[in-house]
Amino acid sequence: MDRYARWHALVELLSERGQVTVEEAASRLGVSQATIRRDFDQLAEQQLITRTRGGAIASGVSADLPLHYKTARFSAEKRRIGQAAAALVEPGLVVGLNGGTTTTEVARALVRRPDLDEGQPPLTVVTNALNIANEFLARSRVKIVVAGGVLRPRSYELVGPLGMGLLQEVTLDLALLGVDAIDVVLGAAAHHEGEAAMNRVMVDRARRVVIVADASKLGRHAFARICAAEQVDTLVTDTGADPDQVAAFERAGVRVIAA
Repeated sequence: MDRYARWHALVELLSERGQVTVEEAASRLGVSQATIRRDFDQLAEQQLITRTRGGAIASGVSADLPLHYKTARFSAEKRRIGQAAAALVEPGLVVGLNGGTTTTEVARALVRRPDLDEGQPPLTVVTNALNIANEFLARSRVKIVVAGGVLRPRSYELVGPLGMGLLQEVTLDLALLGVDAIDVVLGAAAHHEGEAAMNRVMVDRARRVVIVADASKLGRHAFARICAAEQVDTLVTDTGADPDQVAAFERAGVRVIAA
């Protein structure tokens, strides 16, 4: 397990339990106590946790790490998911993309598609994520629409009523959304309520909804609901997904693509 994967696991553990000792964390992650002490110290320096004598507490902790710390986690799976999801996009569509590491891979896969260049109807990308918009800047044939709002530095997403007002005035052919969790019963969800609200408007304004989520997100829950599973047309995940989870989504009428 690399450093960023450990950090994510530690933040999730603290979010669930509130307080963890060095000994408990080392046992849970299968690493040395010296490694955990260094991880705790570095996370505390970035104000992601609060260090205590012999451990750490979840004072002010968020369940999501900043985006640039997440990129190394399941990177190969996310690239495959991104390529599979990008293949669902046809020239000329209006596509909504939210922020996140997996949707970033979708954007990068779209940028590499030669069939979206000259001779085809232009693609329109509607996003509330600054880094997603930046991915398309080199493609002059792509129309980029950015929903405004208040910036969340962790995800580079803009949230709030300013951006929601814009999203409510557009129609999307396809909403391609990354999530923090998706469950057949509880639906798709995000850790942050502002992000979930923006995503929920995209779902409402879309003809089709595609969720991109690696296997670790399936069967999980998060704080703020985005939409019900019944509102999802397609789930693009990786081949490590639990077959029982996949079968449950398919029974609910969700098409599942394992990349």
